[in-house]
Amino acid sequence: MLEPAYQADVVVVGAGVAGLSAAHRLTSAGVTTVVLEAAQGVGGRMATEEVDGFRLDRIGRLLTAPSAFCPGPRLTPALGGLALRAFAPGVLLHSGGRHHRAGARTGSRGALHAVRALAGAPRPAAATRAARGPAAVPGRPVSVPRSRSGAPLGTGLDQARLGAALTRLAGTPVDRLMARPELPAGQALAARGLPARTVDGFLRPLLAALLCDPDLTTSSRCADLALRAFAGGRLCLPEGGAGALPELLARTLPPGTVRTGVRVTAVSTTAVSTAEHGEIHCRAVLLATDARAAAELLPGLRVPDFHPVTVVHHTTDDPPATGAALLLDADRGGPVAHTAVVSRVDPSRAPAGRALVSSTVLGPPPPDVDTAVRRHLARLYGTSTARWETLAVHHTAEAVPAMRPPHDPRRPVRLMAGLYVCGDHRDTSTVHGALHSGHRASAAILADLGTTGSRHLSDPLPSVPRAA
Repeated sequence: MLEPAYQADVVVVGAGVAGLSAAHRLTSAGVTTVVLEAAQGVGGRMATEEVDGFRLDRIGRLLTAPSAFCPGPRLTPALGGLALRAFAPGVLLHSGGRHHRAGARTGSRGALHAVRALAGAPRPAAATRAARGPAAVPGRPVSVPRSRSGAPLGTGLDQARLGAALTRLAGTPVDRLMARPELPAGQALAARGLPARTVDGFLRPLLAALLCDPDLTTSSRCADLALRAFAGGRLCLPEGGAGALPELLARTLPPGTVRTGVRVTAVSTTAVSTAEHGEIHCRAVLLATDARAAAELLPGLRVPDFHPVTVVHHTTDDPPATGAALLLDADRGGPVAHTAVVSRVDPSRAPAGRALVSSTVLGPPPPDVDTAVRRHLARLYGTSTARWETLAVHHTAEAVPAMRPPHDPRRPVRLMAGLYVCGDHRDTSTVHGALHSGHRASAAILADLGTTGSRHLSDPLPSVPRAA
C-alpha cells in the first residue's frame, strides 16, 4: 500500500492518446505527473494486437497526413518521431464491377492539377498499361480501368466541378468552416450543388470511411474538416500499427510516469482511490478515459452515442492487385465500407511472404460477419477469398463518439478547480481531436496550478513496459 501522503501534482486517469498527450505537456512544464491505466498496456481503443507476426488494429482509423498531425509535433513534440505510411494517392472506388480511381491533389499546380487528377485523363503510356491489365508493384498503386462515363464520379464536367470544390475546400480556413450553418452531413452534401451521382458514388463512401459514420449523421462542420484534410493531404497509417502512436507517447515520458494495471475506483479534486494501491493524493485530477468510464467515475457527465466498428483481418499468399490503395464500395453492396491490403501500405504489419488484408464494417455487423465479409471482398477485389485465412474479428460497440449537430468541438475540459476531463468525446472524434483535447486540459491545469515546480515520485507502482 502507498503511504497516504502527497504523491503527485497531477494524476491522469487513462493512458489513451488524450491522457498521454496531456502528460507530456505537464511533465515538460515541470509538473510531477502520474498516469494510471487499468489495462496492462497503453492506447485504449488505439490498440494493436500481435498474432503470428501480424500486427492487427482493433479499430482501423484512417489518418490524414500532413493535416492530421501538423499540430502534433508542435503540441506534443514526441510525435515528431512517429512514422506514417501513406496509401496510394486518392482512393479506389468499386462500382458496377469495376474500379475507378479518385484522387484529390492540391499544391503548386492548384485547381487545374486537382481537376486533371479527378477527371482521370490518362497519358498514352498509362492508357497502354491499363489495356494490358493491372500489375502489382509492392508499395505502388496500379493502373485500373475506368468507365467511359466516369461512373461513379459522373461526367468529365462533374469531375472537374468536384475537383474545383475540393481544391477550394483545402484552402478554406478552419474558422470559416466552423462558422458555416450546421446540418447532418448527409443533408449538407445534397445542398452543395454537386451531382447526385458524384455525391452518392464518391463523397458519401469517402466520408463514411473517414468518420466511421455510415448514415452521415455527423455535423456537417466536422465532415467539412475531414474533407478538407483529405483534399490537402494523403491517407495514411502509423507504421507498426495504430498502437505505435500511444506507445511512442508513453515511451518518451519520464520513467515511472505511466503505471499500468492500476484501477481507479473514485476521484476527487485532491486524490484518487485505486483498487490496488489505496489512495493517491495530488493537487489535480484529469480524467482521460473514454466517455462511459468517465461518467462512471463522475456521474452526471454526458455519455454520447457511439458508432460501432468491426475490423476483419485476413491473410493470403496471393494478394489482390490493388497495390497500396484504399478501396471503397461506392455501390454499398455489402457490409464492407473500406478495405486495403495494408501490408502493401505498411510492410511491418505482416511477416515476409504473407499479405494482410484489413476490412472495416461500419454499424452493427451482420450475422456470421466473416462469411459476409469474405463474399463482399470477393466482389470488391474480383478474386476468390475461399482460401484466405481469418486472423481476427475485432468488434468495438463504442468505437467512435457520434458528432451529431449541434456539436461543440471545444467542450469544457475544466469541471472545477482540481478536476478536469479530456478525450475525443470532448473535441472532435478523431485522433487529432483527442490530442487537442489533452492539450487544452493540460493548459487549464497549468493555469490553475500556477506552478512549474516538480516533486520526486518514488512509489513502487508498476511502470509501462518499454521497447528494447
